[in-house]
Amino acid sequence: MIDPINPVTTRATILVVDDTPANIEVMHAMLAPDYEVLFATNGHEALELAAKTRPDLILLDIIMPEMNGHEVCQRLKSDVVTKDIPIVFVTAMAATDSEEKGLRLGAIDYIVKPFSPAVVKARIANHLELKRYRDLLADLVWIDGLTGARNRRYFDECLPREFRRAMRAHLPLSLMMIDVDYFKQYNDQYGHLAGDDCLKAIVNTLTQLLRRPADVVFRYGGEEFVCLLPDTDANGAAMMAEQVLNRCRKLAVEHKLSPYGIVTLSIGLTTLMPQPEQHVSDLVEIADQALYRAKEEGRNRLYVL
Repeated sequence: MIDPINPVTTRATILVVDDTPANIEVMHAMLAPDYEVLFATNGHEALELAAKTRPDLILLDIIMPEMNGHEVCQRLKSDVVTKDIPIVFVTAMAATDSEEKGLRLGAIDYIVKPFSPAVVKARIANHLELKRYRDLLADLVWIDGLTGARNRRYFDECLPREFRRAMRAHLPLSLMMIDVDYFKQYNDQYGHLAGDDCLKAIVNTLTQLLRRPADVVFRYGGEEFVCLLPDTDANGAAMMAEQVLNRCRKLAVEHKLSPYGIVTLSIGLTTLMPQPEQHVSDLVEIADQALYRAKEEGRNRLYVL
């Protein structure tokens, strides 16, 4: 997925949906030098892969068994997780009514086979550039101005969506609540500008560690952060949390008023397999309790509930 804030560091991801191996090979040869390319050979696989990876663009055939491209498009556009992914139909169906139907369903373009590779690559590049600018404008609403992490408002939007998705797919959902230890004392000792730099360094560390597109870092408030880890079980989340603690220690940011002599973190962690009788707030409350225990037991540690 393109990072709209720093697009140079990431290659766009394109999902190609086609049931013909020869067509997939052509698309791969054409796109792989410039993009990360994923493939699905049927509609069900496409829906699952799109929700999991959230590609930047989907190239979708129409004529496929079981579920045709029009139905795949309709389902993608009706799912809150995938509705904003641009879809381009690439098909041998040249009929005007098919093109009109595809565009009415929400596709942004309609390419008829056989096509010119150069023209298709140019159109794809244009669509991705437009998406990057659209994402950037949308992201400004959801980004914390100081650290560049997602803000509390976005967390409140994102968590219920991921909770419902985990419930539907019977997948685990993990949540880390992170607090910077003795941060008030750090600000008192070194000043607020140094405190701002400290928070930025911590967010940079978190984003370097959380590499999957679905893993998100949020500034929850003040010196408190949240990491949402979809499709991550308790063991995987605990391993990630320990990496976060160790990486922060390796930053070795001086903190004379901390008993540890450097800036450290306390982390509360919980993992749920969301059930219908549970509420999304349960995840936050349990993680918050775990964070309280981590601080109560001396800080600079992970506590799992």
